[in-house]
Amino acid sequence: MIKKEMIAMLLAGGQGSRLGVLTAKVAKPAVSFGGKYRIIDFPLSNCINSGVDTVGVLTQYQPLRLNTHIGIGMPWDLDRNVGGVTVLPPYEKSTNSEWYTGTANAIYQNLDYIDTYNPDYVLILSGDHIYKMDYQVMLDFHKENNADVTIAVMPVPMEEASRFGIMITDDNNQITEFEEKPEHPRSNLASMGIYIFSWPILRNALIQLSSQPNCDFGKHIIPYCHDNGNRLFAFEFNGYWKDVGTLGSYWEANMELIDIIPEFNLYEEFWKIYTKSDAVPPQYVSAESKIEKSLITGGAEIYGDVYNSVIGAGVTIGKGTVVRDSIIMKNTTIGENCTIDRAIIAEEAEISDGVQMGIGEEVPNKVQPKIYSFGLVTIGENSYIPPNVKIGKNTAISGDTTPDDYDEGVLASGETLIKAGER
Repeated sequence: MIKKEMIAMLLAGGQGSRLGVLTAKVAKPAVSFGGKYRIIDFPLSNCINSGVDTVGVLTQYQPLRLNTHIGIGMPWDLDRNVGGVTVLPPYEKSTNSEWYTGTANAIYQNLDYIDTYNPDYVLILSGDHIYKMDYQVMLDFHKENNADVTIAVMPVPMEEASRFGIMITDDNNQITEFEEKPEHPRSNLASMGIYIFSWPILRNALIQLSSQPNCDFGKHIIPYCHDNGNRLFAFEFNGYWKDVGTLGSYWEANMELIDIIPEFNLYEEFWKIYTKSDAVPPQYVSAESKIEKSLITGGAEIYGDVYNSVIGAGVTIGKGTVVRDSIIMKNTTIGENCTIDRAIIAEEAEISDGVQMGIGEEVPNKVQPKIYSFGLVTIGENSYIPPNVKIGKNTAISGDTTPDDYDEGVLASGETLIKAGER
């Protein structure tokens, strides 16, 4: 029988609706990050750097690009004869078939996969966080405390604590109470959505709660284990961790990569972030261009000016164009004499000559003010923007747009333009 001490189950099936048009055609873990990476690269790299060589990736929403990116796991040294990476979509069973209806339900539907490896411990991860963590240190903590469940936590500002699952602990870091997004939090130790379970404990909880609709770790499994008298401990993490589930946090996390002393360092030799790399030529920067404090990925051609921005592979920026405080993803083309300010432009978009983005006053988005905020312009992948149009702040555009879609050549701040078709 195959035996692994610990395997990881990586939850990567979420839609990521708070990223708006960025995730209309792609799962959140497959969204580009930092010019050359995808979000899922970070937990996968953490696994192999921590010595965890068996990873099940649970996919559901828009899985094609994620599946293509992961492949057989070669970039992360997870192409193993025993273990390695396995993509686990929902599937039809002999008795019934259903979509994954919650984070814990997704794990429950893959009990057979976990049982194959007969693990002592199961590590539960989310596929949409940016961080570096040695899971072996967390496992050592779990063993030392004879824990049944260990939850990674980090201190957050008290005013933000109501957004998270909050742990109340004693002097030995044992969890005495657990509150899911409390209105009046009594602690600032927030769950990071990273758990280590002793496998018999988790297996029993999953089976006992198998009929629970939309079974979720934070709402159901953790309270069940606590109420059952299991030993729950909080493992405090004090490194960099970013939930990039909103456009604002996603933009901030990218911008933090290009600080003079970056809060999150991609250049550490001892903890590398691995990814599937495209075969692209070196970047090209023309003599007339000016670049300051930016990440420019291979294959990019820069003929204009770029300031404080992240430029993906194969991006072309035309002559006379100025890009500032923006994220331009893979294979996007920006024409000549454009002004791009505080924009997130997804992959394969085409921005025609003379376009101005980020103009005017900042007003709330009329359709989805909680999503399209932070003063950003957000352009979906494969979108087309016609020449000489002006686009305001807190706006979103997706699809093959025409000059007729812009009132007197302007999409005012707070407007949304979603069209069928793509370039």
